[in-house]
Amino acid sequence: MSVQRARQLRKAMSAPEARLWAALRQLRALGHHVRRQVPIGPYYADFACHRSKLVIEVDGETHFVAGAEMRDAARDARIAADGFRVVRVLNSDVMRNLEGVMTKILLELDERSPSYRTPTLDPSPTLDPSPQGGGRR
Repeated sequence: MSVQRARQLRKAMSAPEARLWAALRQLRALGHHVRRQVPIGPYYADFACHRSKLVIEVDGETHFVAGAEMRDAARDARIAADGFRVVRVLNSDVMRNLEGVMTKILLELDERSPSYRTPTLDPSPTLDPSPQGGGRR
C-alpha cells in the first residue's frame, strides 16, 4: 500500500466524499479521529476510525453494476478480517440527507468506541460496616 496512492485518492475525492469528509472532520471534537483514504489490507477505505474499528464507504453508481455486490462483499469480508465493521452510505444520501448519514455514523462510532461503556449496576453492592458500630435502633 502506497502513501503516495493514498494522497492521490485524497486529492481526487468525489463531491459526496468531500461533503462527508467536511462533516466527519468535526467529529474530532467528540473524540472520534476519522481519517480518509486509509490503507487496510489490499484496499483503501474511503474513511476509517481506528479507535472504533469502523470503516465508512461512500457508494456511487459503480456499486450497482453487475458483479459489484460480490466485489463489495469480498472487500467487506477482508476488511472485517482486520477487525473493522464496514458501514456503507449512498452518494445520494450524503448529498440529500447528510444529517441522517451523520446520525447513523455517530451511533456506530459511539457503539464501537472502546471508551463507550453501557452503564451497569452491581446487583449486590458491598457496604462496609460503620466504624462506630451499633447505630440507632
